[in-house]
Amino acid sequence: MSKPPLNPDKTAAGIALDPQTLERVVPESRRPDGSVRKQLKIRPGFTPQEDVKRFRGTKQAQMDQNALPKGHIIGWVPPSSASSASKPLSKSAKKNAKRKEKRTQEKVAEVQNTPVPDSWEDDEDEEGDKDAAVPAAETDATKTPPELSNIPDSADATSDLVDELEKLNVK
Repeated sequence: MSKPPLNPDKTAAGIALDPQTLERVVPESRRPDGSVRKQLKIRPGFTPQEDVKRFRGTKQAQMDQNALPKGHIIGWVPPSSASSASKPLSKSAKKNAKRKEKRTQEKVAEVQNTPVPDSWEDDEDEEGDKDAAVPAAETDATKTPPELSNIPDSADATSDLVDELEKLNVK
């Protein structure tokens, strides 16, 4: 048989369970003058006023149970409990997760495929070179805006387009 605990659990009134007799007792204690108070037995079923719990209604008890611990930051979830506390996903949630993952993979692939310039000054020089390389025959009046690119290429339509673009061209 194991040894009884040195400091048995006590209630608010100081009642503890005697490990030898398994009765509820107030254990003996020492007074400030050095004398010893003798152990007191507690009748079975007796609950002192200090041990009577405060009555809480069902809603109050539920609120106490759901209360956040002191110092808790709302919205913050510890990293370890976030993954372990997740419930199994529904069908639609799984689909949405796959779509989201696919979008992120496409963005990552797009970022990886774009060339990174060695220096930003080279880009400015290249843009200037591109403007010089454009043939003189191609002007702003002959370029078709993207909104008008889906109009059919009939002779009347093109001449009308050229007239409209010339009117829009500011000189």
